[in-house]
Amino acid sequence: STRSLESCPWKGGSIKVNGEVSYASQEPWLFSATIRQNILFGLPMDKDRYKKVVKTCALERDFQLFSNGDKTIVGERGVSLSGGQKARISLARAVYRRAAVYLLDDPLSAVDSHVGRHLFDHCMRDFLRGKIVILVTHQLQYLQNADQIVILKHGKVEAVGSYDSLRETGLDFAQLLAAPSGKEDDDSTDTDSFKRSGSLYKRQSSESSMDSAINEGDSSAPIAPEEKRQEGSIGYGVYKAYFKASGGYVVIFLLMVAFILSQMAASGGDYFLTYWVNKEESRISTVSDDSSVTDPTTLDNGNVTDALALASNSTNSISSAFEGLLNSIRQFTGADDDERLTDIYIFSALTVATVVITLSRSMFFFQAAMRASRKLHDAMFNGVTRASMYFFNTNPSGRILNRFSKDMGQIDEYLPSVTVDVIQIFLSLLGIVIVVAIVNPYNLIPTVVIGIIFYFMREYYLQTSRNVKRVEATTRSPIYSHLSASLSGLSTIRAFGAEKVLVREFDGHQDLHSSSFYLFISTSRAFGFYLDVFCVIYIAIVTLTFFINGDSGGNVGLAITQALGMTGMVQWGMRQSAELENTMTSVERVVEYDTVDPEPALEAEGEKKPPKEWPQEGHVKFDKLSLRYNPDPDTDRVLKGLEFDIQSREKVGIVGRTGAGKSSLINALFRLSYNEGSIVIDSRDIHEMGLHDLRGKLSIIPQEPVLFSGSLRYNLDPFDEYPDEKLWRALKEVKLEEAVNELPSGLSSKINEGGSNFSVGQRQLVCLARAILRENKILVMDEATANVDPQTDKLIQQTIREKFDECTVLTIAHRLNTVMDSDKVLVMDAGRCVEFGTPYELLTAEYGPRIFYGMVKQTGKSTFDHLLKIAKEAYDKKHRHITSDV
Repeated sequence: STRSLESCPWKGGSIKVNGEVSYASQEPWLFSATIRQNILFGLPMDKDRYKKVVKTCALERDFQLFSNGDKTIVGERGVSLSGGQKARISLARAVYRRAAVYLLDDPLSAVDSHVGRHLFDHCMRDFLRGKIVILVTHQLQYLQNADQIVILKHGKVEAVGSYDSLRETGLDFAQLLAAPSGKEDDDSTDTDSFKRSGSLYKRQSSESSMDSAINEGDSSAPIAPEEKRQEGSIGYGVYKAYFKASGGYVVIFLLMVAFILSQMAASGGDYFLTYWVNKEESRISTVSDDSSVTDPTTLDNGNVTDALALASNSTNSISSAFEGLLNSIRQFTGADDDERLTDIYIFSALTVATVVITLSRSMFFFQAAMRASRKLHDAMFNGVTRASMYFFNTNPSGRILNRFSKDMGQIDEYLPSVTVDVIQIFLSLLGIVIVVAIVNPYNLIPTVVIGIIFYFMREYYLQTSRNVKRVEATTRSPIYSHLSASLSGLSTIRAFGAEKVLVREFDGHQDLHSSSFYLFISTSRAFGFYLDVFCVIYIAIVTLTFFINGDSGGNVGLAITQALGMTGMVQWGMRQSAELENTMTSVERVVEYDTVDPEPALEAEGEKKPPKEWPQEGHVKFDKLSLRYNPDPDTDRVLKGLEFDIQSREKVGIVGRTGAGKSSLINALFRLSYNEGSIVIDSRDIHEMGLHDLRGKLSIIPQEPVLFSGSLRYNLDPFDEYPDEKLWRALKEVKLEEAVNELPSGLSSKINEGGSNFSVGQRQLVCLARAILRENKILVMDEATANVDPQTDKLIQQTIREKFDECTVLTIAHRLNTVMDSDKVLVMDAGRCVEFGTPYELLTAEYGPRIFYGMVKQTGKSTFDHLLKIAKEAYDKKHRHITSDV
């Protein structure tokens, strides 16, 4: 189907389409917005057409159950909806758009039989009458109503023709197409029968559902709220968490000692240089005062010119004058050689000490900063991986990516340099103030005044910048979410020509983020400007005090150079101190994910830990089980008081309308939600054991098969527990051995992200092979065959019957034929168990809800007879087996 959208390259040929194409993808793509926005997808609202589309796509009942109707937020990728609801919304989006060609890629697989019949009859045949509808499907019962059928095999067209013409051919597919599917002339009778038999079902379902106003993964499921943003100053706990991650109080103490020693060495060098200059100036002044112009032996270098002038008056005194000059120089230098050499050594030692201590301090500090970054990242990663499913349902991936990328980037790259600047500048300023105060104590007055002014300016600035920084961080998350969602739905976006709509939405997110970032930059620059103004005033005051006091040149030079250095230093230091607190918001956001509510313990201790061979039988008992997706105990329950018993080695099919609570039942079994009541497996309550103990003993083939980036071997055996021979054996049992052999590297072949280089059916088979390898006693199949062709469905069912014959198997299915040979069928509606028994007993029961009977009856008379026959054969076989055992 994607080939028709020109979304992948071709080697030859051409495709011509007259008119626009509307497209519904096999894996429904929804973006985080309301249901209405997902259906309209940028198109203007046409109320009449919208109502018709909602009705023909069987969404009316769902809208009644949602607390906000079609204004319910679907969450990222439709997280708050069931698979069938997502499929129908995706179909509604395609149908709402006016187009000449409608390309529908298997939208019926994710819904149950009677909803599928409704979609086919009322949507595709009635509402889209007069339009070209290309339906990709594995539901063979709909083929007799198609004008033309195209049969594909291994990427090639096997046959083309009408339903009747293909049945007359000798192709192998003719047998497939001849599978019982129900004639059109049966439909009216069947529909009437279903309406009578299902009236109680509809009434009970509607009343119970409307009373609770919930559905599976629906209105009671969490809806993504606004990202939380802290307010006020950064708490002490945030700084404590960062410094603790860097190594604790001992490391911080040693770092502060190193910083202080470094500053003492630097300030000591500056002060000693002033002392040295003043001492030399004093010595020169003393020699000048004690010298006599007529005594050449007392000449200093200040009277050299006079001595030479006197000597020039007499040629006889030239030699004596020259000798007097040498004596004068010797007097100036020779007597203090040792003292000057000592001064040179002291100054050199202070300079070298400054360099060595500063270098060592910097290396030590950045090692501590790297340690803090690693520990904070690991703590956040551990918090996220241990978080409950509620956390992921309420936090789009963009928020999580934002903290792992941008916030961790700030902590890795920016926070250490800012922290060094703040500490170093603070100590430098302290050293400068002390030195200047020693030189001229009166300078303390303007220094204290300017310090107070700077403090209040900083506090005033931080009130704004801190919150602006938080806004900037939270407005960045929707950008990541939007990009992630757009990449996953490129085929749908291009099919609808919605690139401009998505670009416009992206521009909106980016403009919001850019405006907050621009505001942050503007306030920072304004703060720096006002700091510079006050620094200039401070320098003027310091300079003026020296003119008034008439201090020595060395003191004046030292004070002015230090004050000038303070100008840029204070401005930069105040900005960096504010930036430090702004950047600590990233630490604050990272620490938040370290403290998210975790799942229960992974491992149980003592007697609560089950033995390694548990479970041996696979007996599962649900006792007054209720389930909610929200941790708030006052929220509505999705499952309500379920009570039934699954015997060991039983094969149980779970059916019900889309959103009835089938997948929620599996969530309860794996403890992915908040359960009340109990689930007992082989006499052990699963709520008393660790999650690893439980989940490691359950195998699942999910509704949406998951493959991870990496090798095929890694996907089959991520913990390297099995030899390659066993992996190949499992692949052979699911008929993937040949396909894997054709890959360039066999088991080492790379799997793309999400398994995109494998078909949905192949991904399901890989998951089945994974389940075979684990050899657990309980297998769960969550609509595992919904998106695969009948042959793959048959292969999966056959493999399960052979490999899991001694196991308990729970199968959620929309295809009723997959559960007809089950030992029992559980029928669910609105979170309740409405029927439970063998398929044959439920089909032949004369009393009771007869919901299962109505679901099967709607498929058509011939299909009903065929499914009833399968159910009877399975029933008779089981009872013969029981009788023989007795």
